[in-house]
Amino acid sequence: MALRWTTAVLDNTPTGGWAVVHSPEGFMFNTQGVLFSRDTLKASGLPIVLEQGIGHLEGEPVYLLALDHPASVAECQWQSLRAFMLQADFEHYRLLAYAAQIGTWAREHRFCGRCGSAMTQVAGERAMQCAQCDLRSYPRISPSMIVLITRGDEVLLARSPRFASGVYSTLAGFAEPGESAEECVVREVREEVSLEVRNIAYIGSQCWPFPHSLMLGFHAEYAGGEIIPQADEIEDAQWFHVDALPPLPASRSIARYLIDLYVARRSGLPEPVLPG
Repeated sequence: MALRWTTAVLDNTPTGGWAVVHSPEGFMFNTQGVLFSRDTLKASGLPIVLEQGIGHLEGEPVYLLALDHPASVAECQWQSLRAFMLQADFEHYRLLAYAAQIGTWAREHRFCGRCGSAMTQVAGERAMQCAQCDLRSYPRISPSMIVLITRGDEVLLARSPRFASGVYSTLAGFAEPGESAEECVVREVREEVSLEVRNIAYIGSQCWPFPHSLMLGFHAEYAGGEIIPQADEIEDAQWFHVDALPPLPASRSIARYLIDLYVARRSGLPEPVLPG
């Protein structure tokens, strides 16, 4: 049974609760996992630069302790959020994904972007406020689209130079100001592979905390054009038959869900569930 995790804005009480520790190198963990006694950590001398109450796990409060650099702690190591995502059976991924986004936002808003003064946490609200000019900053979410282009029993998959060796995935890109999600799909497909699409269908969305995206997932049918990969962005793009797919993205990702869903529908198999 999945652990009951709920996000919440918690004011920083003097004692109690669990804590996760985040630094630019990821999250701290040991053989027991990623959750530590908050009181023990705060008394350990860690160079904590900020603290945020982020929610409840099985009814117990959970806090994020953020560091500017990864400290050395006996019997503990650091691991990236992406590495935790690849552990399919890791039960605290959703908690860490949320913590990573809050940690990035809070670390980047320790000082006011308007006047440079120190920011402080607003009680009872997920906001940082400047005492000098009253500017408030809230966590940012960047909308982006991700799309699987289909052509009957074929799907278009592409490789970025940043991908793991051999892995192919769907196309994706950030929405521009003044642009709808569907317009973003059309533009990004043209830019990345020079194809035209039609019958764009929204499938679902997923928080993508690298660092703060909201991925809007689509299926779209091929409408015309020849594949011309965008220089420096796409190193290869091909049509693949649904029965002969290359290595694919991690199972927790919305990219993999878009692919698995289409394959299931073409093959008459049970449809997968979009990861939370």
